[in-house]
Amino acid sequence: MNRREFLASSLAAGAAGGMQSGTAMAQTAPGPDIYELRRYQLRGGPMAGRMHDYLKDVSIPAMNRAGIGPVGAFTLQFGPESPAIYLLLTYKSIDDLTALDARLAGDAAYQKAADAHANLPATDPAYVRIDSRLMRAYSAMPKLEVPAAAAGNKPRVFELRTYESHSKKANRTKLEMFGKGGELAIFRRTGLAPVFFAQDLIGTGLPSLTYMLVFEDLAARERNWGVFATDPEWLKLRSTPGYTDAEIVSNITSIVLRPTAYSQI
Repeated sequence: MNRREFLASSLAAGAAGGMQSGTAMAQTAPGPDIYELRRYQLRGGPMAGRMHDYLKDVSIPAMNRAGIGPVGAFTLQFGPESPAIYLLLTYKSIDDLTALDARLAGDAAYQKAADAHANLPATDPAYVRIDSRLMRAYSAMPKLEVPAAAAGNKPRVFELRTYESHSKKANRTKLEMFGKGGELAIFRRTGLAPVFFAQDLIGTGLPSLTYMLVFEDLAARERNWGVFATDPEWLKLRSTPGYTDAEIVSNITSIVLRPTAYSQI
């Protein structure tokens, strides 16, 4: 099985909660976004600055020319394993994802500009490792919403949250809770502004879902989460049999990210 077939079959196998299969997505436009979250693990010294320059001047412009975007680029405000750079890539379909390498290979300007980066020696590599997660936008929020503050790179911080479940059924129920159950609508009403909301298809800790929120600053994050936590509609929803954390959520992880100056999100 080649890479395209593997990704397409993984998407189809993950189809649930009203989301389309990879085949249907390729045939129907527009479909839900496909997201790739990359984490470049770095080490101290010149590596981080060099990697930022490469992403800003070479890699992200080439991905945009290949039809990929917007591309978010972030560093850790707080979280594990710093230094690191996080990239959020937005694809229109699984075909765009699997075609990216070929499109970059055919981009003469990219190949020339990326040559020095590609030929760094093992003793001084561009990065230590790349971790990647593949996600599909959930039907309740099928498209990424670029924050207004991204224009002009105004101040903003992002929270990236992942909810793990003990079974695929529990994962589907948590997805339903955000959509039909109304949790996402409560988010918006209480000041928790989503950027994307997705089911994780390939990565660690499956079954799980991941979403991103944007805030003006950390003070706004604390304030808006406080409003949400005491909202009567939320308190009723979270205690509804079948929707309690004890039944459908086994672990929650959260990190706070700050955008780079060249982030498109």
